[in-house]
Amino acid sequence: MSNELNYTDAFDELQNIVSEIEDGEISVDELSIKVKRASELIKICKNKLTSTEENVNQILKELEEN
Repeated sequence: MSNELNYTDAFDELQNIVSEIEDGEISVDELSIKVKRASELIKICKNKLTSTEENVNQILKELEEN
């Protein structure tokens, strides 16, 4: 996916979906679509966090070796 959302945008969109659900702003017809999108956004955020953690750990490992 070449135009993948960055973490901040994905997290913001996810927060908006959660707020809409909590406020009862989503119709039953939209709920399934919103939950599916929320699931996609969670995966994006999780992957970004995991990737960042791996990069930081690699940098720290390299620093320890010097």
